[in-house]
Amino acid sequence: MGKSAKRANGDGSIRKRSVLRNGKTYTFWEGVVTVGYDPGTGKQQRRTFTGKTQKDVAEKMRDAASQVDRGEYFEAGKMTLKQWFETWLAEYCGDKKYLTVKQYRSMAETHIYPALGAVKLAKLTSPQIQKFYNELGRTGKTVRERDEETGEMAERQEPLSAKTIRNIHGILSKCLNTAIDQGVIRNNPTERVTVPKVIKQEIQPLTEEQQRAFLKAIEGHPLERLYTVILFTGLREGEAIGLTWDCIDFSKRNMKVYRQLQKRPVKDGGYTFAPLKNDRIRNITLAPYVLTMLENQKKDQEARQKALGELWQGWKDEEEKKTALVFTNEQGGHLSVVTVYNTFKALVTEIGAPACRVHDLRHTFAVNSLQSGDDFKTVQDNLGHATAAFTLDVYGHVSERMKEDSARRQQAWIESLRAKKQPPD
Repeated sequence: MGKSAKRANGDGSIRKRSVLRNGKTYTFWEGVVTVGYDPGTGKQQRRTFTGKTQKDVAEKMRDAASQVDRGEYFEAGKMTLKQWFETWLAEYCGDKKYLTVKQYRSMAETHIYPALGAVKLAKLTSPQIQKFYNELGRTGKTVRERDEETGEMAERQEPLSAKTIRNIHGILSKCLNTAIDQGVIRNNPTERVTVPKVIKQEIQPLTEEQQRAFLKAIEGHPLERLYTVILFTGLREGEAIGLTWDCIDFSKRNMKVYRQLQKRPVKDGGYTFAPLKNDRIRNITLAPYVLTMLENQKKDQEARQKALGELWQGWKDEEEKKTALVFTNEQGGHLSVVTVYNTFKALVTEIGAPACRVHDLRHTFAVNSLQSGDDFKTVQDNLGHATAAFTLDVYGHVSERMKEDSARRQQAWIESLRAKKQPPD
């Protein structure tokens, strides 16, 4: 047991070994090579290779020695993908926003860990990841629904969308690229897989008829001004809920958008002001109608504060009032995201547009702006997009009316050219 044979000629660190396991003798070749030095103690770090033949071991050792000489050797270790992913989230995502890290963790816990979490990081392969993506495309989504006959809840599996699979791919790729940067692995297996193509969904802005019906439906509603401001400024929902009075310059008819209100778990701070989605601070010139609506909102808010006295939660003194929320509940506290959502869905269901989301008011603003003659650069600035190219990609196919207007302008230009060619009488 453990008895050594003579070393192979020319390969001083290779030896033949025999071990006894369960009453049976196993013979194999073993070699040891120095792969580095411990930075703390300075001692050699050695790696043991085994194989059925002396040649197998010698080849492994020569390959490792060559990698060490080139500075390309990496110790595989026993770390699993889940262990590294948790390390990545904790130590290397400090520059990411709260919701971004939350999404990373949710994707990992829901999809990545159950399928690949226990795989050794150094053993993770492209075929494993490809199979994982393919399975997500077949049965990656669990849907719970009530059985009409029994009334009991049941689960069924549906394909995960191509967009979600690509998001998972992006997260996993980032995580493994950091592992390469930190010398944990040598290659990123996500680089050699195929991900599904995303079929772009067209935006669904409200039609003119639906806009009229919506504005009529919200007349006198406590959230009327919130929804109207979103519709006529293109604010995101969190930006509108987090809008404060220091953002409004009534004399210059200007609205500054520089943060949003996010709903977080109580352990993470609850409702919290956070940076914008892409950190792009913007200034929006307000239409007189919107400005008047905000002036009325301020007057009504001040009246409620006087009526409630100490029960008012909006501000305690004139200094706090300057940065108080524009849109609040009846007591002056922040609006609930759930309330804003549920109320909106009930309202749009009444007008026959149940699929409409609050975010579609932002799309509607963009479409209205373009149809009114605004250029893409102006719309980009108002929406806070990083580039005009992105705005063009989202809204370039916006409506038939824009195409018809373009055709009419072209016809007028053609007719003016032809008129100039006509000989004088």
